[in-house]
Amino acid sequence: MLKGIDSALTAELLFVLMSMGHGDDLLLCDVNHPAASIAAHTTHGKVVDLAGCDLPRACTAILSLMPLDTFVEAPVRRMAVVDDPERLVTVQLEFQATLDGLTGHPVTVEALERFDFYAAARRSFAVVRTSDPGPYGCFILRKGVIDVDRGSVSS
Repeated sequence: MLKGIDSALTAELLFVLMSMGHGDDLLLCDVNHPAASIAAHTTHGKVVDLAGCDLPRACTAILSLMPLDTFVEAPVRRMAVVDDPERLVTVQLEFQATLDGLTGHPVTVEALERFDFYAAARRSFAVVRTSDPGPYGCFILRKGVIDVDRGSVSS
């Protein structure tokens, strides 16, 4: 056990998060998502399971270590509800509230049509499957950078 690391984060997920670079995407999904077939196309190549975690809990654990990208308008993308793309289901509302609470400001979440979402998910670095029942609990998080002030050098 390590101090200060959320107990929901597995060794494999810590490895994935450390391996990702700025601009890499992480798919966080519910149990309904075709995680294995999508993961086969990703950089990591296999599903990282977070058994016993719902999406807000997994988001909280992941964002305790991973910054969201501030160089893009929407650092998070979600799957739009089929035939009703403006509708937000409960899990999406809960996830948005979690994002906003963790960052201290509203986070822009872009909706993607189902098959556009699958295509974007295949380009992700890795797939993290939670135990959340969903439906529509599918989110792509873009990794940002840690802003470390190294001071300035003057001549």
